[in-house]
Amino acid sequence: MNAVRAVRELPQSDAVVVRAENLSKVYGHGAGGVVALHGVTFELTAGEFVCMVGVSGCGKSTLLSLLAGLEQPSAGSIELDGSRPALMFQDAALFPWLTAAGNIELALRLHGAGAAERRERARELLQLVRLEGFAEKRPHELSGGMRQRVALARALAQEADLLLMDEPFGALDAITRDLLHTELEQVWRDRGLTVLFVTHNAREAVRLGDRVIVMSSRPGRVAAEVPVDLPRPRRIESGELGAIAREIGDRLHQEVRSHAG
Repeated sequence: MNAVRAVRELPQSDAVVVRAENLSKVYGHGAGGVVALHGVTFELTAGEFVCMVGVSGCGKSTLLSLLAGLEQPSAGSIELDGSRPALMFQDAALFPWLTAAGNIELALRLHGAGAAERRERARELLQLVRLEGFAEKRPHELSGGMRQRVALARALAQEADLLLMDEPFGALDAITRDLLHTELEQVWRDRGLTVLFVTHNAREAVRLGDRVIVMSSRPGRVAAEVPVDLPRPRRIESGELGAIAREIGDRLHQEVRSHAG
């Protein structure tokens, strides 16, 4: 049993909820085609928090788009065993003319919820992400961290049990990012989510993940998987965390050098 998962005292499950097998994605045709992903294979089990790291252009965002069903693979297969995915981006992408509650209610409306249910669920979700006093604020009245909290609440409004996160905290300052790490971890634990979190920051990956998938340079493939056997909660500046992050960083540098050669 994974020691980290035992520490967080969640019900254990070995059920595979995401399976990607020999996944490839090519943009364009013939000699001019760009291979973004090649032969990617991995699994996620229910309740896992898995981070994926790689240099820019290695296909991390493409992979999330494939898992979310926004694009189709050129080869290989994806199986989502009953999981409902929600995708969260680096840019909160909120509608500027809607309030925080309105942005969340829109997601609920698209899923068929009635007006009273939408209002109540939006209130509950804002409370979950600690924004209960900001329901009537519009995006321009919120800080970057607050906007990302609203985006997280909107993703959760879709009743997703699989959360796909594409560098959601990459544009935030270090202190805000650290606070959101803690809040995301709390939501993940409370909601029993399965999370695939993409980042280029090795320390962030080790701070959050049960394990870290290391992607190669383009074409993206799984170069390594690094388990994170550290108890939670973790501090991003801790020496043990830093040692694992350096191991991942060394592997990323190795991949870049190999690709350049």
